[in-house]
Amino acid sequence: MMSNATKPTAKPFLALANAFRAGSDTPAALLERCFAAIDARESELQVFTAQNREGAKRAADEATKRWRDGKPLSPVDGMPVGVKDVIESRDMPTQMGSPLFAGHNTGYDSASVRALREAGAVIVGKTVTTEFAATEPGPTRNPWDTQRTPGGSSSGSAAGVAAGYFCAALGTQVVGSILRPASYCGVYGMKPTTGAINRGGSMDHMSQSAQGFLAASLADGWAVLRAIADRAGGDAGYPGLYGPAETPAATRPKSLAFLETPGWAETGEAGKAALETAIQRLRDAGVTVLTRRDTAEVEAVEVALGKAMVLTRKINAWESRWPLNTFADRDATKLSQTMRDRLKEAEAMTLAEYREHLAGREQVRAVYTRLAAVAEASVTLSAPAEAPVGIKGTGNPIYVVPGSLLGVPALSMPLLACNGLPLGLQLMGYANKDAELVAAAAGIEAIVGNAASIRA
Repeated sequence: MMSNATKPTAKPFLALANAFRAGSDTPAALLERCFAAIDARESELQVFTAQNREGAKRAADEATKRWRDGKPLSPVDGMPVGVKDVIESRDMPTQMGSPLFAGHNTGYDSASVRALREAGAVIVGKTVTTEFAATEPGPTRNPWDTQRTPGGSSSGSAAGVAAGYFCAALGTQVVGSILRPASYCGVYGMKPTTGAINRGGSMDHMSQSAQGFLAASLADGWAVLRAIADRAGGDAGYPGLYGPAETPAATRPKSLAFLETPGWAETGEAGKAALETAIQRLRDAGVTVLTRRDTAEVEAVEVALGKAMVLTRKINAWESRWPLNTFADRDATKLSQTMRDRLKEAEAMTLAEYREHLAGREQVRAVYTRLAAVAEASVTLSAPAEAPVGIKGTGNPIYVVPGSLLGVPALSMPLLACNGLPLGLQLMGYANKDAELVAAAAGIEAIVGNAASIRA
């Protein structure tokens, strides 16, 4: 593990707004600090697949002028941002973690990248993803300990935020690809309600997929989501992200559900102790925390979530049939064995079986919806433990698959520690109640404290 002197330091952006207005700091100067962090560690961390420094400098200079003139385009004007390399950008390749798409550049921005540019954000580079945002990992290493995985599939986005390369980054999640790397890298990560953020121009087509953020602060992440939603809306046929332009004010929830999920059985004593400490702090502050032993509603959710991993994997397999079949036609040797196996599984499935899995998912979602009668949100871990050693895998997603199956907003906050390394506290809310979840998260953070205080 790294020494205290070299622990990664994320760079919150919104906290600098007053300095930008006063002229004591500028987006251009912030970008130079980000470049310094990149130059110091990129050779070991390998966060990027591509950078566009000249384009970023121009954007930061323009943002600096707008802040000087008192006319920023949005709260994220001048914010350095990383973009997961399954999301198109006109100025850099979108290679999707696959040798099949080496050097591939469509020349177009995705909806989210276009929206961020319109809001004045500074696109620093494209960040490493697993192959097609799935299983096969890339070369990125964890900034806290380079012998460990940063998680996946939003590997570079999480590691880059943690290392101070940029203030926020775009990620995607269909199983655990935002919350798990957020947990391992000690940053904030949020998967919004499915459909809340426009996924146009992204290798992100599955029915449980969502674009979300990895960020240095909760406020920074919310500002990124709002900047996108205000300019690009949600997916076609969805109403888009609900909530105020400014960060929702912190609220102290009256009641929470503690969900063990199937992950509890795979969690060691250190991880359990970290969560139990947080829950005790909440109870000491007067928050009612219900367990499966307290109410039938929580028990019903626990039972239903026992199906989450199987249902998600089956649904994802069928939905991967295309485009994997066309990729295999092009050159199957450039697909990982995992992808080839997934294609075989999909081709062995029938439409009737897929429909059964979708029906099963709806049943689980209905059970979870009833939990709202007794709990304002759910709390659990984001991972069973700290990031595992080795970069040939991305870690266990067992805690984060439920939020993806349910389609509800879920976020990971860097409030816990396990064996001296980051561990995320996960919150799950209810569909289209993203702002309420962020408000509750801020209130919970005020009670539980932060990772530094718990590690001390």
